[in-house]
Amino acid sequence: MHALIRKEINCFLSSLTGYVVIVVFLTANSLFMWIFPGELNILDRGYATIDTLFIIAPWVFLFLVPAVTMKMFAEEKKSGTIELLFTWPLSDMQIIFAKFLSGVILVLFSLLPALIYFYSVYHLGSPPGNIDTGATWGSFIGLFFLASAYVSIGVFASSVSGNQIVAFITAILICFFFYMGFDSLSSLPLFQAFEEFVIYLGIEEHYSSMSRGVIDTRDVIYFVSLIALFLLLTKTVLQSRRW
Repeated sequence: MHALIRKEINCFLSSLTGYVVIVVFLTANSLFMWIFPGELNILDRGYATIDTLFIIAPWVFLFLVPAVTMKMFAEEKKSGTIELLFTWPLSDMQIIFAKFLSGVILVLFSLLPALIYFYSVYHLGSPPGNIDTGATWGSFIGLFFLASAYVSIGVFASSVSGNQIVAFITAILICFFFYMGFDSLSSLPLFQAFEEFVIYLGIEEHYSSMSRGVIDTRDVIYFVSLIALFLLLTKTVLQSRRW
């Protein structure tokens, strides 16, 4: 499995895709945090916080993560190498998990440089260090779980189609629905009796909870369950080739 993970990571890093994801993520967040005027600009806000990163990042990842995952199975199907892939001495689930982990590692590569934002604001505060460290680390952990959930959705979308563009668009739509869709559904008269339950099904509710600096086991279980669900769905799709 380690060999497959290395193969996937090397594939991304040997092309522009991996570097573009990291550069676009950092550039987009930097523009909103430091350049564009407004309430999201840290300097305009006048107090030490990097909340802007955690507001913008889920939307940036909404497009970047599907760009990373769209080729994982779609390209294998298009090139006809998917049957060769499944001749590896690995189970279907191990192959899927290896693809998932490689995507998570690439996302982690893009998150690590964002620690520079924390370091900068930490020293810009008056006095230095005047920043809610607990909430900040909670937000980083929440963002990592959110991105991991996006990766699992992207892997599933890639398994459904042999076309990378279709996989990309499918992943964006599913990620968007899980991030904002349940909040919108909860406002409909049909679901008002179950409003809290419907909202609880969405990613945004659990991401916001972690961003407060409290890592609730219910939020962790939600993200792990969501990731497991889409990885199992991916397995079902890939096994259907044998039916």
